[in-house]
Amino acid sequence: MSVPARSAPRLEDVARVAGVSHQTVSRVVNGSARVAPATRERVLEAVRELGYRRNSAARALATQKSGVIGVVVAGLGFFGPSSTVVGLELAARAEGYSMVLASLPEVTADATQAALDHLVGESVEAIVLIAPVDTGLDLGAGSTLPVPIVVLDADPTRSRLSVGVDHEAGARLATQHLVDLGHRRIDHLRGPLDWYQAHARTVGWRSTLEAAGLPVPEPLVGDWTASSGFEMGRLLAADPEVTAIFVANDQMSIGVLRALSEAGRRVPGDVSIVGFDDIPESEYFSPPLTTVRQNFEALGRGAMGLLTDAIRGDRQAGTVTVPPKLVVRASTARPPAGAGG
Repeated sequence: MSVPARSAPRLEDVARVAGVSHQTVSRVVNGSARVAPATRERVLEAVRELGYRRNSAARALATQKSGVIGVVVAGLGFFGPSSTVVGLELAARAEGYSMVLASLPEVTADATQAALDHLVGESVEAIVLIAPVDTGLDLGAGSTLPVPIVVLDADPTRSRLSVGVDHEAGARLATQHLVDLGHRRIDHLRGPLDWYQAHARTVGWRSTLEAAGLPVPEPLVGDWTASSGFEMGRLLAADPEVTAIFVANDQMSIGVLRALSEAGRRVPGDVSIVGFDDIPESEYFSPPLTTVRQNFEALGRGAMGLLTDAIRGDRQAGTVTVPPKLVVRASTARPPAGAGG
């Protein structure tokens, strides 16, 4: 004989167990601040006890809001943008929202506008635009959207609401670390010319060298990949004056490490390297890579904070800047004795 399935607990069941009204339970599960802390904890305890799950469809019918955040993202194949999406999804879920994603195969104003229009058609409550390439923000003065939009980890001067890592500060940390070790020539392998993060990291590297009174070599340009790091790394390895390199991301650092190894130049005995990103594999490089860590979960929380305020009617502009952190490992050391740099 089959056993009838238990019906899922309802909002009214939570209210009964917690000894409050169903309106109070609704306020708690929808994140309202108009609930006393002791009452909120009692409701949350009842939610955990009963295994209550909010019905998103019912919520949408009752509030006329979808509970969905739209995300437009470029460069999803790279570590930074993909990790940013993961951090954003975690933050959205913690706030009771789901996400719908629109990936940009090419970064043009038309492609970005089409993705934004598509998400508006999906009844999203707000949109996050992850467009590290500058052309992804070139929508024109006549472009308007009926929902709030936050620009994430792109040029903060291009949007009323923006969240991003302080890439200049991260580059300063990396470069200053090499200066403090005693290096007098610090080369830079930067990212693509049209990426905001690459530009900001180059600015931070250059300003640190200038402040220290050191020469500023012409930076080499890569495309974020290990293969471009290897190609540019061979040029750097062939120059005996090179004793330190700030590489704009960890993937390119892989290629630089191989190029130096093939040229017979030891890291860090002959050349020190600092990367950027702190990808999961960086501590297993040979040698383990000194790098700059980005906090992608903090990026997500910052974006959701601005979005939820905007959804509730806050029309003020806002910028959230997430500080990076230098992670020192075995790829950096003092320059070799007698290095001229």
